[in-house]
Amino acid sequence: MAEHQAFYERISADRFSPTEHTRGPWDAGSQHAGPPAALLGRALEERRGARADMRLARVTYEIVRPVPIHPLEVTTTVLRAGRGVEIVEAALTPEGGAPVMFARGLRVRTLDEPGPAVAEGPRVPSPGETAETPFFAVPWEVGYHTSMDTRFTEGTFREQGPGTCWMRMRMPLVAGEEVRPLDRVLVAADSGNGISNVLDFERHVFVNADLTVHLHRHPAGEWVCVEARTSVDPAGIGLADARLHDEKGPIGRSAQSLFVAPR
Repeated sequence: MAEHQAFYERISADRFSPTEHTRGPWDAGSQHAGPPAALLGRALEERRGARADMRLARVTYEIVRPVPIHPLEVTTTVLRAGRGVEIVEAALTPEGGAPVMFARGLRVRTLDEPGPAVAEGPRVPSPGETAETPFFAVPWEVGYHTSMDTRFTEGTFREQGPGTCWMRMRMPLVAGEEVRPLDRVLVAADSGNGISNVLDFERHVFVNADLTVHLHRHPAGEWVCVEARTSVDPAGIGLADARLHDEKGPIGRSAQSLFVAPR
């Protein structure tokens, strides 16, 4: 059984210790990119001096190298501070090492009075309409695969082709701290290439070196749906593109650039 019931434990204001729940499916010593993406996203929104009238509209992650399951420091830098928009960068650095992951966020000022709302696309079937869907086989007992509730309305992890999957965190991002709506989206968004895989896991590697998430609406509720499609060029470059939903409807999109190669 897992000893911890959160993805991270806070060591100090800017330092975090990852638990076994962050472990990805490919390397026992590395994290799935979802939890560190959420940790950096939280830093972009909640850094010291962050304006309360701004909201994250877009965040792009550069995954420089696998994120180890070792204590990490989060740092933030304001690159542009404007009246209507600001650009903030956050970095994730293991103790004694170089940064392994960067996030650059665009925060946009929200209106004082509600403006017009325009809906985008149809809703997908709700998570209550389908049963829990198991992950593909993973060689260790505890990790990201056991820390997320996953329910497919199209496809499965074991099928090749497009997939639509509702995902829910089984535990907080940081032990003893409230789960934010943005945490739920960013923990799930990096799973698009696995949800919509088009190649045999055992014969090919198709990993993402980046992730971009656009949000036109602030998410609500516990569930996030990733409606994903993957395209691969014979040269070995792919793209996993996904619509993101909550139970009220569409909230945005995510995209991952893929490195594809035979094992």
